[in-house]
Amino acid sequence: MAETHDGKYKIPGQEDEDDLEHLLLQGVTLQQKTQPGTHSQILSPEEDEELSSDSDIQGSLGLYAEAAQDMATASVELGLGRHFACADFCNQAAEKAAQSVSLLRSGRRSRYNHDLRALGSLVGAPKEIQDELTVLTPFHPEAFYADTPPEEADAIISAEQASSYIQSARKVMRWAKTIVLA
Repeated sequence: MAETHDGKYKIPGQEDEDDLEHLLLQGVTLQQKTQPGTHSQILSPEEDEELSSDSDIQGSLGLYAEAAQDMATASVELGLGRHFACADFCNQAAEKAAQSVSLLRSGRRSRYNHDLRALGSLVGAPKEIQDELTVLTPFHPEAFYADTPPEEADAIISAEQASSYIQSARKVMRWAKTIVLA
């Protein structure tokens, strides 16, 4: 644990949660600037060359926040032994994280057919992230239930596999965070 400037201790990764909690509770404006000691800064399109004139910053932040909520739910589902539900929420979190990048860059969600790797390609994700998205693609319920009866879903995915899906989704989340909250 790291000690903060006020002598308190923070759990590793807690800063990300604190930033997200602040965004969820207080929202952002285009004029908002970073406070000393924080990591995120919201720029107007004129200040960031990567953003198009159609960029949807608010939508992007909102969708990233939903992705973060899905990650929290995935962890709860894992703890409850609901392994398919965990994998499904990881799939949803990764999709929302990638779509948050699309909203930021183009002002709209990218069209795709539940192939997360294809979505990653559309939004310019690096190969490593596309590989993580490939791992999570099979857990869209329509695709998964096409070959697996719902009553067998949790038995097919082990706790170890579900935990690895959480790690894959977290990698996608970290990548999207560097873009959306940068």
